[in-house]
Amino acid sequence: MSISSEHKPLGKQVTGSLHMLSPIVELNVGGEMYTTTLSTLKKHPGSKLAEMFTGQPKLRTDSEGRFFIDRPGTYFKYILEYLRSNQVPTQCIQDVYKEALFYDIEPLIKQLEDSPQIFGELVARRQFLARVPNYSENIELMIHIARAEAVASRQSSVIVCVVRTEEDAARCQDALNSLDMDKKSVVKFGPWKAVPSISDLLDCIQMDVEAKGYKISFQPHVAEKGFRFKSHDYFYKFLFTWW
Repeated sequence: MSISSEHKPLGKQVTGSLHMLSPIVELNVGGEMYTTTLSTLKKHPGSKLAEMFTGQPKLRTDSEGRFFIDRPGTYFKYILEYLRSNQVPTQCIQDVYKEALFYDIEPLIKQLEDSPQIFGELVARRQFLARVPNYSENIELMIHIARAEAVASRQSSVIVCVVRTEEDAARCQDALNSLDMDKKSVVKFGPWKAVPSISDLLDCIQMDVEAKGYKISFQPHVAEKGFRFKSHDYFYKFLFTWW
């Protein structure tokens, strides 16, 4: 007995309105295959995911007729599980959060933002870094300097000056004037008005540079003898290892 058209998977038919087609949907999300229902995908009407399957199809199909979403397929299973059973994922929280933002699933976004991982990043760490002047720009400057010095080398170093208070900033400037090096190659972080310490900021710098794919370590920078200040009070050497 032949199967009537309304029972064929939704991904096999792309010409009609979605409400006239089968409630079974075949998806190809970044190369990962999923089968679910139209009602599951449209569970949250205001979401971008629901809009993809409302009215006329808004997605391309692959060679098998499955609707194709050009996103990481690995994490879509957590999105689906939430839509099916309201189960908030406990794995890959950061990556699932990015996907929840993309699909604009507001209830999931809010619940993930209450998780320790996202809360700590958004409310604690990011709010602190927002109070460190030019933090993101300085991270990019560090990488630029390190790459410029990497020619025919296994490692390259960047000197960073970290100051927490205005008073320390003035002392750092005096120290910079005494350094026998190109002052433009020294990247300065701070001052800032927040509880986290210099050690906390150094950890953030390492974390954010490593998040861009670089292998990096740091240690206090000890200047030449006769230097008027304790250089390790302000200066640190970040070492980029290339191979």
